[in-house]
Amino acid sequence: MSISDRILPDVLMPSIGQASWISQASCSDRKHGGVSLQRGSRPTSTLLLASLMLSVSSMAVLARDEGDSKSGSELKPAESKPAESKPAESKSFESKSAESKSKIEEAAKKSSADESAKKAMMRKLEAMERRMQSLEVELKQKEEQSARLGRTMASDLASPNKNNDLFGVAPSPVSGLKIGMYGEIKFGSSQNPAANGQWQNGFDMGRVVLLPTYQVTDNIVFNAEIEFEHAGSAFDNDDKLHGAAEIEQAFFDFKINDHLTLRSPGVDLVPISFNNLYHEPTLFYSVERPELANGLIPTTWVAGSAGFYGKIVDGLNYQFQVSQSAEDFGDDFDHRSEAGTPTAGGYAAGFNGIDALGFGKSPIGGNAQLSNTAAYTFRLSYQPEFLPGFAGSSAVYYSPNVTPRGGYADDFLADGVTPRPLDSNAMTIVDTEARYRVPNTGLELRAEYAYVNFSNPENLRANNDTDPTNNVGKDMWGYSGEIAYHVKMGTVLGSEWEAVPFYRYTRQNLQTGGLFGIDPNGATGSGDMTFHDVGVAVFPNPSLVLKVNYTKIQDHSAPGPMADRVMGGVGWLW
Repeated sequence: MSISDRILPDVLMPSIGQASWISQASCSDRKHGGVSLQRGSRPTSTLLLASLMLSVSSMAVLARDEGDSKSGSELKPAESKPAESKPAESKSFESKSAESKSKIEEAAKKSSADESAKKAMMRKLEAMERRMQSLEVELKQKEEQSARLGRTMASDLASPNKNNDLFGVAPSPVSGLKIGMYGEIKFGSSQNPAANGQWQNGFDMGRVVLLPTYQVTDNIVFNAEIEFEHAGSAFDNDDKLHGAAEIEQAFFDFKINDHLTLRSPGVDLVPISFNNLYHEPTLFYSVERPELANGLIPTTWVAGSAGFYGKIVDGLNYQFQVSQSAEDFGDDFDHRSEAGTPTAGGYAAGFNGIDALGFGKSPIGGNAQLSNTAAYTFRLSYQPEFLPGFAGSSAVYYSPNVTPRGGYADDFLADGVTPRPLDSNAMTIVDTEARYRVPNTGLELRAEYAYVNFSNPENLRANNDTDPTNNVGKDMWGYSGEIAYHVKMGTVLGSEWEAVPFYRYTRQNLQTGGLFGIDPNGATGSGDMTFHDVGVAVFPNPSLVLKVNYTKIQDHSAPGPMADRVMGGVGWLW
């Protein structure tokens, strides 16, 4: 089985941490709705039936051709029968000759009608053959997709009761329980801008993520994602870890039908951008996540939330979510007071012209959120049937107010003592992306555009913190384009390997639309950035990837970003 097509629709891509309807198929979707891989695709029986119809139709045409040939040969003796010389039989001969002529004309008419019928039949057969080819391409893509996740459709069809619910390889001791896992290890050398661009080597045990799923009933499924980042969460001197352990997802799905599934209150991914929903390392080719997913869309972006999703029509799905709003507060818990406001003495901004939205995610524990505001996200994902290999999505996120409760500027009211409060500021994010794997080739194309708008940027903390270098304008935006090519490497160590060389171009500007607030315009141009990523991802197996890539970073600051890197990585998804 070849490496899977990585541009299939996310509604058919089992990305871990979302609902999985175990009773429908073992290769069910774990993210965005639990839609079975077999749903929306044509089963093998459809192709077999189409093939049988094609065979029967072909036999019918051959039989008719044979009959026409036989009829023609039977008429030839009559056509070539010599005339009798006897006068007494002349009249009889003329009568027989006329009768033979009439039969010939009748056979010619019948042959012409049969020829038209054959042409019509051949057109139908050609149309059926084209349809079968389309079905074969679609089925192949579905099979390759499930193969990447270690749960091929062929295996499911051959052994529908096979239990490989522990990491895709071992049986689960508890009926209805599944546990998956993904992770990544990163290493290499990068420039350190704090050390004047000095190249420094490093290693990062990026993450190990456990993916438990439990089917309560046929229509109720629990999903969770438990993540361990950067090797652990201890802070003692002898541990030398300083990582994190966190719950990234935990919720129940209640499936009403294909068109409506209710998602309970819980911790869930904000459904904006493909890379936020599907960030497993086997789904992108660079060692680090794509640049737009590291700020403009701050993956992994989770929030306390609830919502619903489903299918509109074949190839078009939707999701709606109500969540805790992002907040313009980027400091630690020591700067969150017991009153549920930022502490006095200043605090870091959640949104700024250097890190974009990277520090604006609200906490998901301890009732420590600094806002009463709910945000709303609506997403459409699509895979048009008329364009095989293409998939995409578009989403809008809206928060009526991202200013934290009690947010303030670094200047004072008229009394000279009370910090000036920051008023409300709405935030809107628009994201659209597309992925296209050209059928019957190794060519793959990807693109994404993200746009952020603030209704009142004069109320952003970054514009009122006396630091002129991190100011934010009214807008932030970014776009990227990527080209990759899948190359078969043949059988190595008992499996089919595939190499995917790629190049990605990214441009983003985090300081546009004018500057507001009390800070002077001290933007250095560091927020206007261009990234060039080039490298190769090698897949010994669809669930395992080895990566290496070089990233060149440019901006408009005087010294430049001094942040190029050469990285290697190992990623897996079981």
